[in-house]
Amino acid sequence: MGYTTTPWVGFGEALAAMAGALTGLLFVALSVKSDVLTASRSLSSRAAQTLVLFIISVLIAVFLVAPQPAAAPGAELLAVAAVTGMALLILDRRAGHGSDQDMARNVEKFAKFSPNTITAVLVGVAGLTFLLKAGGGLYWLIPAAVASLVGGAVNAWLFLVRVTG
Repeated sequence: MGYTTTPWVGFGEALAAMAGALTGLLFVALSVKSDVLTASRSLSSRAAQTLVLFIISVLIAVFLVAPQPAAAPGAELLAVAAVTGMALLILDRRAGHGSDQDMARNVEKFAKFSPNTITAVLVGVAGLTFLLKAGGGLYWLIPAAVASLVGGAVNAWLFLVRVTG
């Protein structure tokens, strides 16, 4: 079952719904704290990282439910892992260069809860093992989705209740 997308359509649909709802939570949190975010490159980079975490889940969902050739989802998952992994790395580097002490403490809160690297790696492993038809295949998407959704939800919550400025 881990090497064909047909049994995973329901998972993809549920994942898209959850990612969409949590993206809405993120946008509410960011709009409430917009003045603080515009003043801090570090926090705005962490907000962008959180959005990328949700986008990973949305892209996974799209690739699972789209009718396409059998090998396409594996290649697409590898591409998602590479592109989002690079984006998360760049945003992480941008976020680590804050100068204000209060902002630096706020950014540290997000770094503790953000599963950036592990999410991209898990998606890449899912894509690779799907293509190889060995090692778990799409089953790697379950921890990847959990990491992206839980990490993103925690970050959105932290933006809402912990960011001060």
